[in-house]
Amino acid sequence: MVSVDAGAAEWFDVAAVEAVAALDDSARRSIYAFVAASGGPVTRAHVAHAVGISRSLAAFHLDKLVGVGLLVARTDSARTSGTRGRSPKVYERSSTDVAVNLPTRRPADLADMLVEAIGTAAPHETARNAAIRVAEQRGRDLGAATRTQVRGGRIGAERALMLGESVLRERGFEPVREAPTTLRLRNCPYRPVAAHAPELVCRMNQSFFAGFLAGLGADTVQAQLIPRERECCVELRDATRPKADAT
Repeated sequence: MVSVDAGAAEWFDVAAVEAVAALDDSARRSIYAFVAASGGPVTRAHVAHAVGISRSLAAFHLDKLVGVGLLVARTDSARTSGTRGRSPKVYERSSTDVAVNLPTRRPADLADMLVEAIGTAAPHETARNAAIRVAEQRGRDLGAATRTQVRGGRIGAERALMLGESVLRERGFEPVREAPTTLRLRNCPYRPVAAHAPELVCRMNQSFFAGFLAGLGADTVQAQLIPRERECCVELRDATRPKADAT
């Protein structure tokens, strides 16, 4: 039986969904398009004139777009608003990329590891081994960072699986407890890119999770390759329990 905690439904990027939802309003779409095409900072007055709405309504929509991360705002001391020398607020398009993928896809993370592998490969190290090495170190760094955020003491299997569930959900792996001693990863964030080299990506994933557990100090949990169709090929299991108890 699969148990799902109250927060498990939020495995998608909530901020990205909210950003896209903000553009459901036609006025906001027009405002965002105008700001993006301007190539520089614009004031509320500029937006109001371009879109054909009042300044107060322009300000409302602009601040909504700032709130969801699509625009950034600042005061521009180089301009004057004509009101007692106060500097106006100006708006520009945010440099943050916004995309919604269901299920989550993060090919840039895979590409980043592969680029590092190419750049750091030793003279006699194969590209495959370099990629696996980088994945393991990325996982180890994540595990160590997670360890510093929790109270000290031994990390047993239950605590390790709980921490893994929280951290890996943020990275798009859709973790779910299939059994008290088993954490299954329902999604591979690297699809469909991984379909071109499944053996390499699966091995990188296993090394990443093994590194995570090592960095966490969870020596009672193992990252095992257990491929399933359209899921991540790895699951985390309590190594101290017989396999029959984990199914």
